[in-house]
Amino acid sequence: MSLEDQAGAIRQGEELNNSAVKQFLSEHVDASDGELEITQFPGGASNLTYQLSMDGKDYILRRPPFGKIAKSAHDMLREANIIKALKPVYPYVPNIIATCDNHDVLGCDFYIMEKLTGIIPRQNMPKELQLNEADTRSLCLNVIDKLIELHQVNITETGLDALGKGDGYVARQINGWSDRYVKAKTEDATDFETVMDWLKSNMPQDVGQCLIHNDFRLDNVVLETQNPLNVIGVLDWEMATIGDPLMDLGNSLAYWVQADDEPQFQMMRRQPTHLPGMLTRDEVVNYYLEKTGRSIDSFVFYEVYGLFRLAVIIQQIYYRYYHGQTQDKRFAGFVHAARYLESRCLRLIKQAA
Repeated sequence: MSLEDQAGAIRQGEELNNSAVKQFLSEHVDASDGELEITQFPGGASNLTYQLSMDGKDYILRRPPFGKIAKSAHDMLREANIIKALKPVYPYVPNIIATCDNHDVLGCDFYIMEKLTGIIPRQNMPKELQLNEADTRSLCLNVIDKLIELHQVNITETGLDALGKGDGYVARQINGWSDRYVKAKTEDATDFETVMDWLKSNMPQDVGQCLIHNDFRLDNVVLETQNPLNVIGVLDWEMATIGDPLMDLGNSLAYWVQADDEPQFQMMRRQPTHLPGMLTRDEVVNYYLEKTGRSIDSFVFYEVYGLFRLAVIIQQIYYRYYHGQTQDKRFAGFVHAARYLESRCLRLIKQAA
């Protein structure tokens, strides 16, 4: 069995028009009239990722989710343009092959990029990949280093500084995500009032402006097959923007489930951060601060923000399921996950008092 990440059967309701994709592909890559096979990668509650296999070559197609979505969300052309601008200075992004804004093709914007072949550390490492504790720690540090390297990209040289809205990023995020939660709230959801009030009352000043990924996780990196400690790719740039680097780190730690976390949080784990050798959340923060030369009194605000933001994303997905806009049964229990994240936020707030 291959260590490399594999695409599989397409989920019901997320099929693509094979002939339309083949026609578009033949117009934008050097492909003949061979048969096109379309498969889908697992995971992904947001943008959808497919593998296009034709004439012995593989490509990746990214498109928004099916169903009703907010106008400003899932901007595929924006994501492709960010990747294009980053490529010369941050080599871990794939090459963009083609973009499409003609909705006659698939009914949405989409783009096609090269496939970065390698290992993606999803919920669990592949069974064939046996890393000892020291190697696991090295891998962990290598991944964090890619986030640090991203935060040091010269945004003016790339032209990506145009994504920024100036100072006040922290305030915009807290107010924005609070508004989104209120709009996504369902009758069976918790209200998050205490958490939102605390965040609004404890906002720090921005510590800086840089390019942030906004969804930087182990299962969004690609590892070299022959040397799994080496990170060769960083994927999923949908939410990248110009913002506060510590807010970006807080987002990442919301997914960082460590070995001693309680069972409810363990059930939400999507990446292998529980393995012996992986840094704890506190160790990640300390390593990041040391490497970047930053100093703060407490990271609690950023950790609560990350958990709250994750809860909003989860609740937004559940809202679609609750109102019948998606039939994906994976989302049926998301309301309980959001409720649990509220309890985690409240616990951190109490400990910080």
